[in-house]
Amino acid sequence: QVQLVESGGGLVQPGGSLRLSCAASGTILRLNGMGWYRQAPGKERELVAHITNGGMTNYADSVKGRFTISRDNAKNTVYLQMNSLKPEDTAVYYCNADVTIGTFPYNALDAWGQGTLVTVSS
Repeated sequence: QVQLVESGGGLVQPGGSLRLSCAASGTILRLNGMGWYRQAPGKERELVAHITNGGMTNYADSVKGRFTISRDNAKNTVYLQMNSLKPEDTAVYYCNADVTIGTFPYNALDAWGQGTLVTVSS
């Protein structure tokens, strides 16, 4: 069993900052790629940022230069630093991880967190 638990969401004014965290726990052999997705009301879920276990990153065009994804492999945690927030960043943010399960036969698992709400409003 693998669990991803997000934290750090909340209400922030336009131009403000938030830092999201996502901690993975359970029977994990290896966390491979990890990412953040978001889903705004009435819209499809979209990729925000992704990071490989080697630290390579990619971002949605809408957040480039404002958001930074990072990870601490020792803590099985991925972060999303969000700066210069805009009202259009309002969404539920989900953590995602490509997990290699730590018990035989070491299957791959596409794990999701429960989501954390980010609201950008004055």
